[in-house]
Amino acid sequence: MLRQIHSLPGLIAALLVAVLALTGAILSVQPALEHVAAPSVATDTISVAALAGAAQAQHAEIDKIVKTASGSVLVSYFEGDKAGVDLVDRATGQVIGPHTPSATIRFVTDLHRSLLLGTAGRVAAGLGALAMVILTITGAMMLAARLGGWAALLKPIRGRSRQRWHAQAGRLAMVGLLLTALTGCYLSLTSFELVPDGSTQQSPAASGSGADRAPVGSLAALKAIDLADLRELAFPYAADPTDTYRLTTAAGVTQIDAATGEALSFQPHSAARQIYELIYMLHTGQGLWPLGLLLGLSALAVPVFAVTGAMIWWQRRRFLPRFESNSPASAADTIILVGSEGGSTWGFAKTLHVALTRAGYKAHAASMNALAPSYPKAARMLILTATYGDGTAPANANAFLTRLARHKAKLPVAVLGFGDRCFPKFCRFADDVAAALATKGWPALIETDRIDRQSAQSFALWGEQLGAVLGHKLALAHVAERPRTTALELVKRLDFGSEVQAPTAILTFALPSLPAERTVWRRLFPASLPHFDAGDLVGIVPPGSTVPRYYSLASSSRDGFLEICVRKQPGGLCSGFLNDLPFGGRIDAFIKSNPAFRPNASAAPLILIGAGAGIAPLMGFLRANRPRREAHLYWGGRSPASDFLYRDELASCVADGRLTGLNAVFSRVADGGHVQDRLTDDAQSLSALLRRGAQIMVCGGRDMADGVSLALDAILAQMGLSTAELRASGLYLEDVY
Repeated sequence: MLRQIHSLPGLIAALLVAVLALTGAILSVQPALEHVAAPSVATDTISVAALAGAAQAQHAEIDKIVKTASGSVLVSYFEGDKAGVDLVDRATGQVIGPHTPSATIRFVTDLHRSLLLGTAGRVAAGLGALAMVILTITGAMMLAARLGGWAALLKPIRGRSRQRWHAQAGRLAMVGLLLTALTGCYLSLTSFELVPDGSTQQSPAASGSGADRAPVGSLAALKAIDLADLRELAFPYAADPTDTYRLTTAAGVTQIDAATGEALSFQPHSAARQIYELIYMLHTGQGLWPLGLLLGLSALAVPVFAVTGAMIWWQRRRFLPRFESNSPASAADTIILVGSEGGSTWGFAKTLHVALTRAGYKAHAASMNALAPSYPKAARMLILTATYGDGTAPANANAFLTRLARHKAKLPVAVLGFGDRCFPKFCRFADDVAAALATKGWPALIETDRIDRQSAQSFALWGEQLGAVLGHKLALAHVAERPRTTALELVKRLDFGSEVQAPTAILTFALPSLPAERTVWRRLFPASLPHFDAGDLVGIVPPGSTVPRYYSLASSSRDGFLEICVRKQPGGLCSGFLNDLPFGGRIDAFIKSNPAFRPNASAAPLILIGAGAGIAPLMGFLRANRPRREAHLYWGGRSPASDFLYRDELASCVADGRLTGLNAVFSRVADGGHVQDRLTDDAQSLSALLRRGAQIMVCGGRDMADGVSLALDAILAQMGLSTAELRASGLYLEDVY
């Protein structure tokens, strides 16, 4: 529900809110400009009487003197039928020059307040402010849920670039936007007199004596008021001898006899007026120009929200597949229920639906929230669900557990979770669903399984297990919609490990060379690699397959080449293709961002742990370690003579300070072992690093990663910590397969 509440007003009001925000950002600069332009004096020691007297000496008929929130003093006057406004010196009352408001600022102000549409525009602007309140509050709640609670709002934000930009802008701007939107709603309500602003407050009726008016500079009531306290001094109407001076200060309004200078009445500002003035100041920054600039910077985040939010919404919509031959729920023998946050899980569900339909099953696919009270002809249920935020349900599955509690049927069921192991509550909602089904007595068709980072290979293996139970071969060759591919050419390769039965290649790719006749074109319009960073993934589809395989990158696009490390797996289609690729051979590749696996921005030490080809992204991080951040590498291979990957480059990193400590361990040498054994041996030094806030990054096979986790848990236990706690704080990251 929260997701729908956040998305709907955002999509409807995106343009309106963006206009209000951009115009507000422009206006937010005005108080600072007025503050800078205002004549500066040490203090306002001149009295209101002296200032008014100096002004009256220059203009025979004055309407009013106004001191703005920025400190500027403006004198409005009449000369015959001509009206004018002068900017005067606060210290002397002498005219500095005519005050001419900017036509541009007037236009932007009208656009901000009413969209240049009068009353209808003011209503729209008020609704836009309300939409911004809803978006800010729901966005903050969703971000807190995603990061693991309100206390985690300062944690690193992971996810796709557009999601990170959306969330990061929200985190930085939420306080300013909420303040601006709430005060904007209030001002809109006061403009339609739905909330009192105190402007209709009436002063007690008072008339002057009617005697000849004394010079304004001689009036005692005005002599007693310093210019610092002035807001406005309205002069009496020349044709009415009983009219009075009307002096407005921060305390209230005083009527002053124009002849005697006696204060005739005083009306303090009402609470409604004081509240209005405070809120007006908070909304505009008038009188608080630093706040105005901060609010303006917050407002600039709104276009970022609008663009990234629309992109996220469109991505979700784009990935929602249309199921052909989707049997009605009442007639289906197989029910597929989907819980999806970003839309990708629906793609896997479609692949499963197609495979089941081809095998002769009548499959019905729907969201988890569409769980029906009964399925008369169903023999099984398959649940594919992602997890949102801190282990909670995706938007289209948040009512599933409640509906399940009232469900009477008990179907054989299989639950498949989708998530990212870098998050501390990996596939937690899928686990919760499986536990609830077991409590209700639903028999498990196969054990609950989990898919890490949309792995097509893992999904295919799950399909084989499901097919074995059903008695039909299910080839779940899932191909997610891929970004545009780039042709790359193999320009360098280093081969290792054949002597220890672990053939591994470091492969370096670059953009293909062009024929000689096209070198001028290349010179004019040079091609460039797609953007990527070390730790991102490259997707490669081998010949004879439609399923991409992903490899961690050991380089960034700034290096000018793309490098991966590939171990040849027995029967591995893609690893075999890549290990046999000759010089000049080409691949079609695309980049899959992996922002969850990055060194943080801290100056604390890095502990890099890997085995075999898992060294690839760790090597990339070391290459980029130009600030010489303290870094310790623990890496495991089989034999230093055969598969010591990156030996020479690692030595160079040690020599120039990018690598502080190299700890290589090999399993097929005398007194050898595995990387987790070396961690145990170095428990004391690792403890010292961890006490300094070190970040741990692990890359390689799942078995190795599990062993590393156990070894580190033993070390951390002595400190009252665990790897689970470090995961939650972003200090323990894994990229495993």
